Amino acid sequence: MKNHPFYHPDSQASHTEQQDRINTLLDDIVESYSGPALINNLETYALPNRRAVIEAFTHIQHLLFLGFFSTRPLERATLRLAIAEHLLPAKEILTEQIRRACNWQERNQPQNNRKACTWCRDTTEEFLAKIPELRAILYEDIESIYERDPAAYSIEEVVFSYPGVLAITAHRIAHLWHKAGVPMLPRILSEFAHTRTGIDIHPGAQIGKRFFIDHGTGTVIGATSIIGDNVTLYHGVTLGALSVGPTTPKDTVLPNKRHPTIGDNVTIYAGSTILGGETVVGDNSVIGGNVWLLKSVPPNSKIYHSPK
Repeated sequence: MKNHPFYHPDSQASHTEQQDRINTLLDDIVESYSGPALINNLETYALPNRRAVIEAFTHIQHLLFLGFFSTRPLERATLRLAIAEHLLPAKEILTEQIRRACNWQERNQPQNNRKACTWCRDTTEEFLAKIPELRAILYEDIESIYERDPAAYSIEEVVFSYPGVLAITAHRIAHLWHKAGVPMLPRILSEFAHTRTGIDIHPGAQIGKRFFIDHGTGTVIGATSIIGDNVTLYHGVTLGALSVGPTTPKDTVLPNKRHPTIGDNVTIYAGSTILGGETVVGDNSVIGGNVWLLKSVPPNSKIYHSPK
């Protein structure tokens, strides 16, 4: 019997002994909550739920690209009902998660007055009212990817398989939440997209129309970056801030603009790093691979790394 592959000594323990072990385990875990208060979050408002935020995003994806995500054939006659199946849960989930996020923020910033539930509802409705506008912007993004990437054979392939599409979709949603003053949820969504694509875009970054991230893995776009129209970034590109040093206190007031500005019709090739809030890459410029750029360049520039 002891040689049986499913044999375990605990299988011989009595029911009472097993229950005692579970109770001891429960006691130990409960006792651990008497430790550092910062990770306990007891006796307070419910925090936003990450799974619920992602669920809301999934419903929003359906609203944006219903023909790509629907599990059944769609017809004009039933389109309104199919959209309602995602619009209503998206509204309900977002309103609740925004309310939780606001309660969390105001618990940590008691000088603010607690936002009324009407603000959470109105903010959700104002966001959902922008869905048609979002669809138009994302259509231009996707169309530009198809036009600019010779490896793209169809719009469908781009929507289904390009990580840049997921990254920019999540960003355009998170950026609207960020602009509306919604706490925490924008970062939850941006980090979800980051884990799925390897593309890290802060919700505060301002990105123009017809944006294309090719491949994308390792691309980082900082919070105060400003990116113009018709910009292409390749994998490993960093639009970052100059280091403030490891000893800089958390409450230090940093410059409002810490990340670079990229003009219209700019292409930045793989592995390039562009740093600093005063750094501007002029319109129609090309930044070659593995460039390290800390100062502005005028329009129509071509900057290349020359290994020695």
